[in-house]
Amino acid sequence: MTTTDTAASHRPLIAFAVGCPAGIAPELTARMLVDSTVTSAAQIVTIGDRCVIERGAAVAGVELDLRYVAPGEPIPQNSARPIFVDLCNLDPADISVGTLSEPAGRSVLANFKHAIALGARGEADAVAFSPFNKASMRLAHPAYEDEIVFVSKMLGFQGTASEFNILPELWNARVTSHVPISAVASLITFDNVLRALRLTDQAMREGGYKAPRIAVAGLNPHAGDSGNFGREEIDVIGPAIAAGQAGGILCHGPLPPDTVFVRARKGEFDAVLTMYHDQGQVAMKLIGFDRGITLLAGFPFPLLTAAHGSAYDIAGKGIADPGALRAALLLAARMGARRQAAAAVA
Repeated sequence: MTTTDTAASHRPLIAFAVGCPAGIAPELTARMLVDSTVTSAAQIVTIGDRCVIERGAAVAGVELDLRYVAPGEPIPQNSARPIFVDLCNLDPADISVGTLSEPAGRSVLANFKHAIALGARGEADAVAFSPFNKASMRLAHPAYEDEIVFVSKMLGFQGTASEFNILPELWNARVTSHVPISAVASLITFDNVLRALRLTDQAMREGGYKAPRIAVAGLNPHAGDSGNFGREEIDVIGPAIAAGQAGGILCHGPLPPDTVFVRARKGEFDAVLTMYHDQGQVAMKLIGFDRGITLLAGFPFPLLTAAHGSAYDIAGKGIADPGALRAALLLAARMGARRQAAAAVA
């Protein structure tokens, strides 16, 4: 249920969970809530503890003008001011900046769950979060693996979801993610590669690309060197690329993993689909660590955050760069707006 504030035009709604209170998340979150490029692009509904966001604003040196609501209250639709859902779930006195703790992890999980629930109920067009610290989250929830597993279990989601790393000029997708290297080869199957290709094409179109050009990396050195160093490229990856092309996807490869990012940076491709986590992550973080965005695509709603972490070493100093988180929220707004438009047509 929502109420209406006619002071602002209709914008996509982003459920924005406050990340680790012992890191840079509170100050970055506060900066986003006074950033007119963000608040004009989307209605931001932030979830967390009021004391934490106020402390973050003090660190960032900004003054907040928020509309506070309690959990369970109707979310005002198109509010002229950013909305803050105060879960009252943390006493800042329990948190030491730059230190792992169970209370910090517990508060983050509560914030994240609330944001996911808004997305699952269709009240939010996208979900975003400021940087988490998984070690603190595991103190509160030892079974926590990563965001994809957590969201999938919470939603009972049986589909395909994947993590994307995004820079302004280049996207990176992957076939496998948080698995041991020893398990990667067995997971490089025709179905998995084609599924990743289709999800990459779909996510990039939602992100604003009309016909994204996707390079597909091989698994083996030199993309297998015509079978000398392995046959995955011949038996699995190549046929999946052909199937993607037959379905209208502009995909190319398999290409040698050690040069594909060089070609992509020169503008030949809009994205690189890699076979495993570090095959893409190392390249992307070398290219633009401080500018990167993480997108979790494939769920009923997109989830986005900055690619960097909670930065305990600089927390509380007011020097954290807000650029990546701003870019994540602006992409969330674009994707949310496209989902709104698609729903209006349907």
